[in-house]
Amino acid sequence: MKSVADIIIRPLITEKSMDGVAAKRYSFEVRKDATKAEIAEAVETMFKKTKVAKVNTITMKRKPKRYGVHTGYTGEWKKAIVTLTEDSATIAFFDSMN
Repeated sequence: MKSVADIIIRPLITEKSMDGVAAKRYSFEVRKDATKAEIAEAVETMFKKTKVAKVNTITMKRKPKRYGVHTGYTGEWKKAIVTLTEDSATIAFFDSMN
């Protein structure tokens, strides 16, 4: 069984993800093998008084990168966009970023 800390790796703090905070939409980097149900349960467990309405997931593919003459690829990772219900509490971590 995966723990909550194993499923949610880190929150994503970008301009686009911060635009969704007003609509109670939060972005996280999650494990590649995590399911939508596991992600929803992990968010509700990690952040008290939250209720997840839906979870959208995206697998971010690897991209080619160069540093001088050296070439390589970035790693693949999975992004989850979690939408909370209207009566749910907000996540205080993201509120402090605005």
